[in-house]
Amino acid sequence: MPKPRYRSHSFKKVQRVTKSGRNVTHYRRGKNAEPKCGICGAELNGIGTRGGKSRKTTSRIFGGVLCSKCTAEVVKLESRIENGDMKLDDIRMKQRAFVLQLMAH
Repeated sequence: MPKPRYRSHSFKKVQRVTKSGRNVTHYRRGKNAEPKCGICGAELNGIGTRGGKSRKTTSRIFGGVLCSKCTAEVVKLESRIENGDMKLDDIRMKQRAFVLQLMAH
């Protein structure tokens, strides 16, 4: 039975054969995934996977969550809704959550 710290899925099991011929299980931490945009799924530029939280995000609205194109689109949609040119029901579901979050500010 593995140690309790190795029972989570944050460790990857790697089977190895030692020089003496024994089969052993080594555990490795998985690598962090590259950050992706919450709407279109594009890779986010300027954001690393190493370091603290302040190093991983940009200091703009929806920084580290949305790409610049989707952020601009959400800001446009929010202003159109506030001016009365569009309704909230006209927006796609993925964008709607971010527009509502922006309207709350």
